[in-house]
Amino acid sequence: MRPLQSDLSIYKKFNFKHLPVAVKFSLSKPEGIKQLDKPIPFCEMLREAQRRGTPFYFGQENESCVGKVVLGMEEFSLAVEGGLIGPRFGIFQEPRANNKIYQYIPRFRPGLVNYVAFAPLDKLTFEPDLLVLTATPSQAETVLRAMSYSTGEVWETRTTGVLGCAWLYIYPFQSGKVNYTVTGLAFGTKAKEIFEEGWMLISIPYNWLPIITANLNEMEWVLPSYTDGREKFMKREEKIFNEAEKEAENA
Repeated sequence: MRPLQSDLSIYKKFNFKHLPVAVKFSLSKPEGIKQLDKPIPFCEMLREAQRRGTPFYFGQENESCVGKVVLGMEEFSLAVEGGLIGPRFGIFQEPRANNKIYQYIPRFRPGLVNYVAFAPLDKLTFEPDLLVLTATPSQAETVLRAMSYSTGEVWETRTTGVLGCAWLYIYPFQSGKVNYTVTGLAFGTKAKEIFEEGWMLISIPYNWLPIITANLNEMEWVLPSYTDGREKFMKREEKIFNEAEKEAENA
């Protein structure tokens, strides 16, 4: 794996309650990192990295759910892809609704990813494919504003009620788009009580990391409009609109 060269220290300024975690997909076994010593679901790997506070990697034998399928380590069984599971849990009305999601679920082709490494930001030694943040709404607003600050990029989220791991990890990497969700929406993580409800999970792919990081270093994080209070903001808003209208008239 390529050694870490990016300066990601700005993310420490957030004082996140749960550490940001870097993720790396690998065809070959990562060197210098220990393998996970137990089987857990893919969706729980983020919390495991935050709890341990040390890097680890996992292979097919360490993944205890269908996460290994979206990673291309295994094929979906007929029962799963046929839509026979969701209705039994009450997630879908009948198999046709459950089956439909599999035309959208992002996944790696078989054999492409054999191992996945996780590392808390403060122990990160490799260039990440993804940086996953567990943020409050206010922290998430700052990160997403940093994405659009210099680019005007639209904030968008894409997910399904099941297989949330595919959208948090595979989709951002393959699409090159920042993706986010709220804990408590995905069936598996909710049922397994992996996260408290209400946290914003933001997955930043490697192509966006330099832009968001640079903008976080440049822009104002807490805008005066957020601290002015309603009355003062209303006056500020009127003043700014009037100034902008005059500038447009004189152009």
